[in-house]
Amino acid sequence: MAELETKVIRPGDVANAAVVAPRRLHLGCGAKNIPGFYHVDIADAPHIDHCGHVDELAFIRDGVVEVIYACHVLEHFGRYEIEAVLREWYRVLAIGGVLRLAVPNFAAVVQMYAGEGLRDGMSGLVGLVAGGQRTPYDFHKMIFDEPLLTTFLRRVGFVEVRRWDWRRTEHAAIDDYSQAYLPHLDRENGLLMSLNLEAVKGGAR
Repeated sequence: MAELETKVIRPGDVANAAVVAPRRLHLGCGAKNIPGFYHVDIADAPHIDHCGHVDELAFIRDGVVEVIYACHVLEHFGRYEIEAVLREWYRVLAIGGVLRLAVPNFAAVVQMYAGEGLRDGMSGLVGLVAGGQRTPYDFHKMIFDEPLLTTFLRRVGFVEVRRWDWRRTEHAAIDDYSQAYLPHLDRENGLLMSLNLEAVKGGAR
């Protein structure tokens, strides 16, 4: 659980719906538990601090979060929803705060497809584009490459957009999709299929 004195909030639990101010936020975390982060996901689990939609953060005050981490989450929103989602995440970030994103890299998908196609139709490329489709929340609605995602981030107001290396983060030991390579798990010679970008919220302190 995150280093924060608050009760776990469940949908419809009005009594516990106090506004909180987490420093580090992990959105759409699923089963991944990063120590020191406040975890938000639609599916409940013991490490979840708030069970709910990641684009509805009314329980968090404006401008208080230092780091938001959302790994392979943004592609689950439609092309006309992306900007509103990013604006909500921008709202809760402090000035100088960082939005750390990982999304499937469509440019890498195209590169891999050019060499091997879709094979049996159940390859990693299909999952990267369409989602795993194991639950109602596991469908992809959007594709990104670096220029497009950068455009969305700058449109919302982020002043700096840069790549980040999963090896240099506090969650490097957490095996998530930011470390997705093909061939699977070949981190030395494989192609990284995740586009890992982070953006800084500007403005006067």
